[in-house]
Amino acid sequence: MKIALLGYGRMGKSIEAIAKERNHSISLKIADASDSFDFSNTDVAIDFSIPDAAVTNIKKALDAHIPIISGTTGWLDHYKEVVDYCKSKNGTFLYASNFSLGVNIFFEINKKLSALMANISGYTTDIEEIHHTKKLDAPSGTAITLAEQIIANTNYSHWALDKANSDTIKIEAKRLPDIPGTHEITYASDIDTISIKHIAHNRQGFALGAVIAAEWIKDKKGIFTMKDVLNIG
Repeated sequence: MKIALLGYGRMGKSIEAIAKERNHSISLKIADASDSFDFSNTDVAIDFSIPDAAVTNIKKALDAHIPIISGTTGWLDHYKEVVDYCKSKNGTFLYASNFSLGVNIFFEINKKLSALMANISGYTTDIEEIHHTKKLDAPSGTAITLAEQIIANTNYSHWALDKANSDTIKIEAKRLPDIPGTHEITYASDIDTISIKHIAHNRQGFALGAVIAAEWIKDKKGIFTMKDVLNIG
């Protein structure tokens, strides 16, 4: 399979290494906005760029009738616009806030725990996420996904960065050197504390999940998520 990399930072390089290990080739590397897009020798595109470039990158791939996977976060105010654009092109698009196979299992655990806690009083819910200092957006897309899953199952109606009240989940975002990604959900009461936590040890899990998604999505049409790829939920 021939893969175009839209964004060639640390994640792009990790994806390249995993793709080659799995006998794929890289047809295109886009490092910045001035680079030329040529999808003529491409089967699937993977976008791990920056928030300001993601929508343009996705639309360019769809214009070229190339299935596109995006793991860039911080642009989701335009998600519906991109989905509608994909449908208008009869294209193929998959977005995930996190491609790690372990994180996607963690999402399912989070949904189950929040449903169990929904009718139990006396607990407050907080989310902490820790990433490397070069991560541009805060909170992380993964933390937002976790918060939205909790909101869907409980009486919380909002999340907020570093703020909490009776209907708002507090998300604390920390930026420390060389942290690939840590997410922890805590339910605390005067009596006890319940928490679940996912710690990424390196970027290989994210890269592997993105390549597996690319392998799965090739030759398909429609809008997909990692739940489709992993057949979970």
